[in-house]
Amino acid sequence: MSDITYSNAAKAPVEATLISVGEQFDLTVRYSRDDIASFARATHDHNPLHHDRQAAQRARHGEIIASGQQTAAHMMGMVATHFSRDDDGLAREMLCLNFNFAFKAPVFADQDLQLVWRVDSVSFNSKLGGLVGELTGQASVVRGTPCVVARGTVLVKAMGPDPSGDD
Repeated sequence: MSDITYSNAAKAPVEATLISVGEQFDLTVRYSRDDIASFARATHDHNPLHHDRQAAQRARHGEIIASGQQTAAHMMGMVATHFSRDDDGLAREMLCLNFNFAFKAPVFADQDLQLVWRVDSVSFNSKLGGLVGELTGQASVVRGTPCVVARGTVLVKAMGPDPSGDD
């Protein structure tokens, strides 16, 4: 395989095309009030700020806001999707190892929210048998300040052959 190179220190295969420093991916989402209320109900988040317009209007932000976990879940989902894709001819497997989120501003209904992740570093981990990527992410109102900032660590490796032999 010409895509495999070997690091001098570890003598371990590094498939740089599976995950690369500087790699960036993004997605624009928009949550309706119904989306926000449905997600809150599905995750047993009964905070009235996510479903009761009158309670939300009396509160600090004055309007229905998405729960932090809604945006965080969307951001983690896009990482999982991106690093388990095979649309470039490379079948990957990935695991989310760690994520941290800081909620900086509310996410209101019916506004475009830009979700962006960037790969900051990649290193081979012989114990885990793959590439560990450190990521930085954020969710911002389009042309606005960040509502959510995030850091993540993922393990990415080439997908092994199908054990059933049905490649």
